[in-house]
Formats: sequence, C-alpha cells, structure tokens
Amino acid sequence: MLNKITLDEAAHLPVWRRPVTLLFLMALAMPIAFNTWSALLNNFVVEVAGFDGADIGLLHTVREIPGFFAVGVIAILMVMREQVLGMVSLFLLGVATAVTAWFPSLAGILTITMLSSIGFHYYETVNQSLQLQWLDKARAPKVLGWLLAAGSAATLVAYGLIVLTWKRYELEYNTVYLLGGGVTAVIAVYCFVAFPQFEARTPQVRKMVLKKRYWLYYAMQFMAGARRQIFVVFAGFMMVERFGFDVHEITGLYLINLVINMVAAPMFGGAVARFGERRTLIFEYAGLVIVFLAYGGIYFFGWGVVLAAILYVVDHMLFALALALKTYFQKIADPEDIAPTAAVAFTINHIAAVFLPVLLGLLWLASPGAVFALAAAMAAVSLALATLIPRHPEKGNETCLVRYAPSPAE
Repeated sequence: MLNKITLDEAAHLPVWRRPVTLLFLMALAMPIAFNTWSALLNNFVVEVAGFDGADIGLLHTVREIPGFFAVGVIAILMVMREQVLGMVSLFLLGVATAVTAWFPSLAGILTITMLSSIGFHYYETVNQSLQLQWLDKARAPKVLGWLLAAGSAATLVAYGLIVLTWKRYELEYNTVYLLGGGVTAVIAVYCFVAFPQFEARTPQVRKMVLKKRYWLYYAMQFMAGARRQIFVVFAGFMMVERFGFDVHEITGLYLINLVINMVAAPMFGGAVARFGERRTLIFEYAGLVIVFLAYGGIYFFGWGVVLAAILYVVDHMLFALALALKTYFQKIADPEDIAPTAAVAFTINHIAAVFLPVLLGLLWLASPGAVFALAAAMAAVSLALATLIPRHPEKGNETCLVRYAPSPAE
C-alpha cells in the first residue's frame, strides 16, 4: 500500500486491486463486526450485566460520543491519508468487538464500547468520503445500493451462523464476539497490504468546512441522527424486554432484514437514480412516520409481537433509502469539500445522539410509547425538510427556497 496511483491509472489495474473492489471489501468487513456486536448486545447486557432502560440509554450515549467528535478526522487527515485512516479504524473496530465479552460489567462494557465506537465512526466518516470521491455521480446511486447489498450479504452469513449454532452448540458470547471481530480485523489488514493508495482527482481541503448553501444537508443530517437513535437503541431492546426474544430469535429477525436488503438495496439505488433524491427521501420519511406511530400503538393499545416484528423489518428496510442523502450532497458539493464535510456531517448527525439515548432511556422507564411518538414527530420534521430538495439538485440549486450562484466563501 506504499505506492500511490491516480484513479485513472487504477482503471488499468486487475479488478481485485481497483478502488471499487476495496470499497466492496470494506463494505463486507465493517458489518461483520458491528452487527455481530449488535445482534448479541441486548441479550448480553440484560443477561450478563443486568441492564435496564436507563443503562442501555447510557451505553448508547457513550457509543455515540465518538460520532459527535468525528470532525476530529479533519485534524488526523493532516498527518494520515484517508485510506490509511479507514483501515486503521476498521482494525480498531474489529479488535474491540472481539474482546467485548471480556468486560462483563457496566464500566467495562462502556469502555470497550467507546473504543469500538471510535473505530466505527471514524471508519464510516472516511468511507463515506471515499465513496463520493471514487464514484462518479452518474453511477454512484446504483453502486451505493450494491455496496449496501454486499454489507447485508456479509452480515447474513454472520447472523445465519449465529442462528444455526447458538443453541445447538451452546455457544458463549466470548466465542461469537472473538470470531466476528477477528474476521473484520483480518480483512482490514489485508486491505492495507493488498491495495495501493488511490489519489482522488481533486485534493481535499484539510480544514473544517461550513457553508451556508449546505444548510439543508446539515439539517437533514441532524434529524436523521436524532430519529435513528430511537430505532437503534430501543427497537431491538423492545423485542427483548417486552416480548422476551432470545438471541437466536432476535438474530432471526435481523436475518429477514438482511435478505430483504440484499434484494432491495440495489433496487433502492436504481430508484434514486431514476426518481431523484427528493422523491425517494419523501417516501422514506413518510413511511417512517407511519412505522413509529405504529410502534407507539404497541404500547398504547397492546398490539402484539407479530406487528412489532413486521414493523422492525419495514423500519430497517426504509433506512436503506438514506443513501439518497449521500448522493444529494455529492451533487451540490464542491469536489474539494467532500472529506471535511463528511466529518462535519457526522458530527452534526451525532449532536442529538450524545444526549438523546440517556434522556429517552429515562422516558422509556415512564412511557415506552411516548419514545416512539417522539420518533414519529422527528420523522415528520425530516419529511418536511425533504420537500425542500429540488428535483435536480446541483451547485447553485441546493434547495427549492432559493436559487443563486454562491460566492467562493460560501
């Protein structure tokens, strides 16, 4: 990986050494560790550490702190290349996931979660930047859809193994965490060694970038981060706490999500390319309003486990349409802004994530249904913001409110 080549030169490399291949390997590696951690988390913290709603809220607040400081990636990029930082972060995620079960206490789980979260969030920041730099605008939506499908396929294998072997072989949490995290770490090392460093066509700005013409993108990132916390933190927790799902049952639910995403994600990418970011995001957020209201109905009206499982699958499927937010930014951004804005956007996305989980964890103790009602309101705000996206976004046509030629300072 010491040699540097341009993207144009990379087009003449063997397929297994090209930038898009690296993106696919990264897309395979990250979900193996992260989703192995997620699949076992709710059962692990309840059965081993005795967590309640407040504890799980605190855990996810700690998990999101590195995301809030993702803007620090800009400083690291002054001394480290994006591609290298991505591999280092991916390796850290894998190793931290592998040793999760070694720390079965509140303090231990919070500490190892912080380390894995640093790896995850810094990797995701760099990965999003590299995707938008390495993929041209015309094929980006479809390739991003296939990358999501690849990640779902990798996770499907991991979850399938958990479902098939957890009860049959009486596996321990330590065994599964070691395997899931270890595979990700090995792939990260391979990617570091096997691929050259790819030079993007436009050098990236190495300082914080905040431009007022990106305001709609910033606002939508903030709302996406806020409502995402409720799904990530409480949807799976509800299945365990209210309906008593075991590890193999909650993982089986994840498997359904993955199979659907493997088929739907490339179709979603094609839908973004055909119908545009405005229509696909409006569809996503309208669907999320309905889903979160129905979640609340489970608690307010006593609706059953079958509906809860269906909502969980639909909820997860709709989130795949968020790739449209990436391509919206790609279309309106100055090429040199992609890396610093990816870092800023991740920080904005995680502002609410730092305080919402712990506060909503306390609200959960009083009224779980109110938590989901709040999520529906957040999705409604996102829906309103999506209507401001132009049919054909581009530089100078970032929103429906105003069309102007921005000055260089903007």
